[in-house]
Amino acid sequence: MSNRIITFGEVMLRLKSPGSERLLQSPILEATFGGGEANVAVSLAQFGRQVAFISALPVNPIADACLTLLRGKGVDVNDILRQGERMGTYYYEAGANQRPSYVVYDRKHSSIMDASPDAYDWSRLLEGARWFHITGITPALSANAAQVALQAVETAHRMGLTVSCDYNYRKNLWKYGKSASEVMRELVQYVDIGIANEEDCQYALGITLEGGRWETELEAGQLNLERYRELCERVLETFPNLKIQAITLRSSHSADHNGWAACLHNRKDFIVSRRYDVTDIVDRVGTGDSFAAGLIYALSDGMPEIDALEFATAASCLKHSIPGDMNFCTVEEVNALVAGAVSGRIRR
Repeated sequence: MSNRIITFGEVMLRLKSPGSERLLQSPILEATFGGGEANVAVSLAQFGRQVAFISALPVNPIADACLTLLRGKGVDVNDILRQGERMGTYYYEAGANQRPSYVVYDRKHSSIMDASPDAYDWSRLLEGARWFHITGITPALSANAAQVALQAVETAHRMGLTVSCDYNYRKNLWKYGKSASEVMRELVQYVDIGIANEEDCQYALGITLEGGRWETELEAGQLNLERYRELCERVLETFPNLKIQAITLRSSHSADHNGWAACLHNRKDFIVSRRYDVTDIVDRVGTGDSFAAGLIYALSDGMPEIDALEFATAASCLKHSIPGDMNFCTVEEVNALVAGAVSGRIRR
C-alpha cells in the first residue's frame, strides 16, 4: 500500500485585520487561505508526505489563486470539484493580552456546502491511499456535507484505510437541524484515530465528566491530567473502534500567552507530552490542525506513540509563531524542538 494521505473539507478565503487591529479599524484586510483539512494537507506536504486534498470550489480567480497556493506547497488538488457559486470566507481579528481573538464566518451556500452527495466517487478517490483525514467542521456545514462526510469515512473504513478525525466542534456552524453529537457519534464509528480538545469531546460527542469546570481550569492554567485520562477512557469505551484518542491541552493565560501540551491514550497507556510555555503568540489559528498533521505524519512513519505525540506537540507549538492558517515548518525544525532547541537563537 502506498503512503498517500487524503484529506477532505472546505478551504476558505481568510481576511484578517493587520496585526492586532479590530476588524476594519483601518481599511485593510490581509488575504490568505485556510481551512482545517487543507491546513493538515499543507503540513503533511511540508513534511514530505504524498498528500491530496479533496474539496469543491467555484470557477473564479479567487479559487484559482487558492489552488495555485496549494499546488505550490506540494498538495495534489486534481480531484477538487469545480462547481458552485462561491468560496467560503472568514474574517479574523487577532486578540491581544486579555482581549480574545474573534472569527466571523461567511460561508453559506459555498461550493462544498451545496455539493450533491453523489458528486464524490469515494471508491475511486481513495484508491491506493493509506490514510484518510477529516474534521468535525465539514459535517457541520450542511446536511449534504454531513452525508458526504459519512460516505467518505464509511468507504475509507471499508477499503482498509486508517481514518483520523479531529472532532473540531464549531457551535456557530451547526444550523441545519441536527445536533453535533447526533451526526458525529455516527461518523466516529468509522474512525481509528480521534483528535480533540476537551470541549470537542463534550459538545461534538456528548461525552462529559462529572464535576469540575473545564473553562475555569483552563483559564487558571490548571490542568487535571487524571480528568483527561478519564475523558480519553470514556471516549474509547464509547467507541470501541478507536485505537487512539489524543487530546490537546491548552491553558490560556491571555490571548498571546498559552501553555501547550497534549496527551494520548492507546487503550493500554496514557501518555502526556512535555509542556511548552508559548509567549508572544503570532497566530494560534491552525495549531490544532498542525498537531493533527504531526500525529498523522509520525504514526504513519511507524514512530512509537510516545515519540509521535512529542513530534505532533512540537509541530503545533511552532505553528504559534507563523502567521496564517498553515504550518510551514519542516521535519528537521520540529525534531530540533523535540530535542530541546527552545532558545530561538538565530541560525547562520
